[in-house]
Parts: sequence; structure tokens; C-alpha cells
Amino acid sequence: MKAGIVGLPGSGKTTIFRVLTRAAAPDVADHGRRSRPNVAVVKVPDRRVEFLASVFEPRKTTFATIEFVDIAGLIRGRTREMVLDPVRDVDALVHVVRAFPDDAVPHPDGTVDAERDIRNLDAELILADLASIEKRLERLEMDLKKIKDPGLASERDFLVQARAWLEDERPLREMSIDAAIERRIRGFAFLSAKPMVLALNIGEDDIERLRGGGRGGESRPNTERVLVCGRLEAEMAELAPDELDGFLDDYGLSESGMVRLIRSTYRLLGLISFLTAGDAECRAWTIRRGTRAGRAAGAIHTDLEKHFIRAEVAAFDDFEKHGGFASLREKGLLRLEGRDYEVRDGDIVTVRHGG
Repeated sequence: MKAGIVGLPGSGKTTIFRVLTRAAAPDVADHGRRSRPNVAVVKVPDRRVEFLASVFEPRKTTFATIEFVDIAGLIRGRTREMVLDPVRDVDALVHVVRAFPDDAVPHPDGTVDAERDIRNLDAELILADLASIEKRLERLEMDLKKIKDPGLASERDFLVQARAWLEDERPLREMSIDAAIERRIRGFAFLSAKPMVLALNIGEDDIERLRGGGRGGESRPNTERVLVCGRLEAEMAELAPDELDGFLDDYGLSESGMVRLIRSTYRLLGLISFLTAGDAECRAWTIRRGTRAGRAAGAIHTDLEKHFIRAEVAAFDDFEKHGGFASLREKGLLRLEGRDYEVRDGDIVTVRHGG
């Protein structure tokens, strides 16, 4: 799964990408000379995997990952189709929003106004979607004059509704869309329909806002808000792991903004992790929320889905509280589940299979 990082110039987007990926991304000025955006695979922090690794001491420990794409800065009124193309290829967007003052880096619009910048970027996505809808409607009207097709008619009716929604300056991510229609229009990759994480990049004078979860205000449908302080995160990225806890304690924080940002993105993508544990490997496996056990087994190996018999399942919280699998079995907390069991986030799963 891919998440694209976008933002208006001066938002701190490239700083956030560097911290997220621990990589040396080019400066903002280099974007115009790059034919492709930067891409990096980022580990999803998960203390459950760390705990299991401390118990089993496996030869290998593997975390879930998300692919982040650093997309060139979007400029209000001047965003070209070539800049928006990489946005179409991602599954969700992380919009880094400037919420800090800095006289050395003037804001392109003269003043710092996070809510205005959120609206402005959404406006660029909405305009691109409106253009796509108009082109598609023209083709549909011509096709429907030649043939009566209920599927095409249904698509046309939805696009007319979507156009009105967008013209009301509302992104498609906030629109309720029937599952059948959603599958039909998926190929259009509407930009404003993508789930959005709003990463409000605050200044060091506002660090107290990070305490208590750092949610950044009320979220809208398919949207999450996360407060981060890019400068503080850049300092933390330079620290050794054994120094980080003390640094966070000094600021009264329980975790970094990057951890919250990664988890929010993972959650907004509709993803959860189930776990496998043993001497060979402790691992988090990524599946979509609502995945059945048979399909989840296929995430490990296609043969496990094909020859699935049953899954032995324990909740991580039970494992942490009571100890190993033997203890869970004695207490009746190690369950046998069939192919249609809906796997939950944090389930520790052992797949039994034939063949």
C-alpha cells in the first residue's frame, strides 16, 4: 500500500519525508528537475511484535510496512497534470500543513493559515476530479445514445451526483459511495476520493499541543488529523535509540509524532496486522480490515490459503497477560477458527493446513 506525501511550498513536507524514511531526500528546489518522486518503505511501529520477539528470541523479526512517496510540491492554481499523476498512483494522501511561523521562510500566501491551506490543496484535487468527470460524462452520453446499458446509466447518474458534490467544494472522500459504484469507478483514481491524513506541522512554541495524543482537532469522514513538529522530529531522528526515551520524557511526550503519523496512515488505509510468532520469526502481516482467516492465510503463502484447514487464534492481550501458548490453551483462550473467521487486529495466528 502506498501513501503520497503532499504539501504546499514551505510546509515542511520534505523534512517530514526525511524523518519518516531516515533518508536524504532532495531539497524542495530539486523537485522540478526530478522525473520521479522519492519512494521509501517505512516500518509500522508495533510494540506487540517487539514483545513477541522478547519472548521467543527469534532469528528474524519483521514489522508491517507502508510505502511513502514524496510528491512534488503543489502550487495553488499552477498544479500541472504531470505533478498530479503520481498522486493517482497512491492509496492515501498525507497532507503536510504548515502551522508554524518562520520569518525566514515566508508563506507563499503571505500568512500562516492551516485551514486555508487545507482548503486550497483540496481545491486543486477537486478541480482535477471535475475535469475527469466532465470528460467521462461526454463519452457516456455518446455511448448511451447508441446503446441502452444499465451499468453505463448508473455510472452516469453517479458522476452527475459527484459533480454536484465537487462543485459544492466538498472532496469525494466525504461522499457516501455504494460499493458496486465504487468498484466501477475505481479505475478513475479520483484524487479527492483518497483518504487523507492531515499532518499539521506546528512550531516548537506549540509543543504542549502534542501532549494528550496530538490529534489536531476534529476529523472529517475518511480524514485524520495528526499534530507533528518537524523541527523536533528532525532532532529525534538524530538520536540513538537509547537516548530517545529520555528526550521524549523531557518534553512530556509518550511517543514521537512520526509514530502517530505512521499509525494513522496505516489505520486510514483500512489495514490491520495479525501476528505470527515462533523461534524462526516473529512477524506482523498486513491485511485489510474484515479479511477472513482463509484469505489472511494467503498473505503468508498462497498454499496456506489453498490448503487451509483451520487457524489457532489468540488475542495478543491474552498472550501478554497469561504467557505462552500452553497457558492460553489451558485457560481456553487459544481458539480454533474456520476459514470464515474475521481476523482481528493483534490476533496471533497459527495456520493449520493440509497438502
